[in-house]
Amino acid sequence: MGECYNRAVKLKELGEWRLIEEIDRLVGPLPDSVLIGIGDDAAAWGSLGLVQIATTDTLAQGVHFRLKDMSWQDLGWKALAISLSDIAAMGGIPDYALVALCLPGDKKVEDVMELYRGLLEMARIHRVGVVGGNITAFSSVIITVTVIGHLQGKVALTRDAAKPGDQIAVTGYLGTSAAGLRLLTSALAVDAETAALCKRAFRRPQPRVDEGQTLLDGGVMAAIDISDGLMSDLGHVCRRCQGGARIKLSRIPVHPRLKEAIGHQAEALALAGGEDYELLFTAPSAIIQGLENKVPFSIIGEVMSGPQGQVEVVDDAGKPVPWAKPGWEHFRS
Repeated sequence: MGECYNRAVKLKELGEWRLIEEIDRLVGPLPDSVLIGIGDDAAAWGSLGLVQIATTDTLAQGVHFRLKDMSWQDLGWKALAISLSDIAAMGGIPDYALVALCLPGDKKVEDVMELYRGLLEMARIHRVGVVGGNITAFSSVIITVTVIGHLQGKVALTRDAAKPGDQIAVTGYLGTSAAGLRLLTSALAVDAETAALCKRAFRRPQPRVDEGQTLLDGGVMAAIDISDGLMSDLGHVCRRCQGGARIKLSRIPVHPRLKEAIGHQAEALALAGGEDYELLFTAPSAIIQGLENKVPFSIIGEVMSGPQGQVEVVDDAGKPVPWAKPGWEHFRS
């Protein structure tokens, strides 16, 4: 079990996903009870009678949010929502949440109560019990939420189950959250109604928990939630299944109001903006067709036999569309 990196290399040179690969290599073989380990949206362990899944996510002030852009209630909602989205991407059922907070001492008690009100609002929607956690004094706000859930059977949606020939589909609209962030941090010329739509998408994402279970019940095997951007997250699926992908730019679902307001900018945000928390999934066409009228989705492309990890964007004539920005990656973005 040897490292595949120079010991003097820095995190910004290695990147988030290579770092995860190195950690996975160092951890090595897992107990037989572990069904899914490092590298997917959540871990899973157990037996056919009871398979549990767990995931954890962190929101850090200055990296994921600015307090002037979000209410404390919105922050609590989003902190739980993004972990629930990982459970959704496995086709799982969430049960319990643990919340770890790092907080400056000069924040008001009411701020923390508002954060929990937003978090509990999201928890009630998905019948999740908030059962504990930890609080630590720190110079900035950091929120880590761990969600523990279960699977109905032994099978989960995973990133490595995609196969060449599978159709690629996504739920909902893409790019709306990224537009909301752009509105909060820089200039973007849109009307008031579109601005409100986009800001809400950024502040209060809707994890597709029920949709994930429907996909799994319908025979889908491969999925991921779109947190880092369509190009980046589809690239993760391709690397894990050792294949590639081709997607049509015109098929990528963008909210009509956003497309009308900013035109081709909306396509760029949909490709690489991130924080959509929609589900990207792949399956043979027969299974995809069986999901019609059960889950709202758009077919955007096809899984290819290779090259590994490469995602190609094409126009309606099949001509490649140049695209350089892959999406978000910690340490490199």
